[in-house]
Amino acid sequence: MDEHSQVSVLIIYTGGTIGMMQDPKTHLLKPFDLENIIIEVPELKKFGFKLDHVAFDPLIDSSNVNPAFWVKIADTIYKNYDKYNGFVVLHGTDTMAYTASALSFMFENLSKPIILTGSQLPIGNIRTDGKENLISSVEIAAAEISGNALVPEVCIYFENKLYRGNRTTKLNAEYFNAFYSGNCTPLAKSGVYINYEYDKIIYPDEKEKLKLHRNLENNIAILKIFPGISPELIRAITDTDDLKAIILETFGAGNAPTDEGFICAIRNALGKGIIILNVSQCLQGSVEQGKYETSAELERIGVISGYDITTEAALTKLMVLFGKKLDREEIIFNLNKSIAGEITPI
Repeated sequence: MDEHSQVSVLIIYTGGTIGMMQDPKTHLLKPFDLENIIIEVPELKKFGFKLDHVAFDPLIDSSNVNPAFWVKIADTIYKNYDKYNGFVVLHGTDTMAYTASALSFMFENLSKPIILTGSQLPIGNIRTDGKENLISSVEIAAAEISGNALVPEVCIYFENKLYRGNRTTKLNAEYFNAFYSGNCTPLAKSGVYINYEYDKIIYPDEKEKLKLHRNLENNIAILKIFPGISPELIRAITDTDDLKAIILETFGAGNAPTDEGFICAIRNALGKGIIILNVSQCLQGSVEQGKYETSAELERIGVISGYDITTEAALTKLMVLFGKKLDREEIIFNLNKSIAGEITPI
């Protein structure tokens, strides 16, 4: 892209509340055409940016998101990567953190912003949060410093805050502050000005050719530990044909039951070659295997610490790593390091 050309942003509308309208007959919310979003937010024209847009057909509720949908978003960005300074993805909030996490691992050597946003109220609603979310997301996607993107990451912008996408989870279904990032403070906050935390933003050492990892392995399970969980339940999950990995959602700092039945079921799963990644059920804090007796045995038998990763990031990171056809040792090596700012290793 010529450095003197007009700043340009591609808006990709996938569906979600931000573009919904109420059906006059059923009174249910359903998606409407992207053109109406632009009409509803004439302020966008004041930026002077070149704003293009593309809408998926069909538009979907984010509860229907799957890996093929992530590939569709990624392909759209990849094919248009050299044409635009940044990208804004309009997306439903329910699975936005999963999509943002997936994209952060699917794109390697990213040097341009991919900002996901949406709203809790339709953009045509008088009290909508969608206008500010969209306007600020476009401004952030277009922002540059010394000719380079100011935020060359996959992010979520919501309710005056810019979060690293793979550090974020949906927290609230009712209020405008829908997202939370317990282990990584916002990369920017907006008020009168958008104040960026430059030292927290990941900048590439040098611009290398963008790579897109399109193959995703979805034969992965999430197992949330609860008091009284039975070994039979664990075995039912681990007996799944060709299961690659289990995300074990544990208590506190990575703690789990120490009874022999539980440990035996986990050990048997590991014996089948299944990778087990220990992720805390807590929204803030980190797994510290071996800190307490209740996690020392997991460490001893070969469960991998997820550090302070979110479940959303753990799932999508595993999907991408297995999709690369890496061997077991390479996958474990990559789980123990930060690929896209998703963990803070101890």
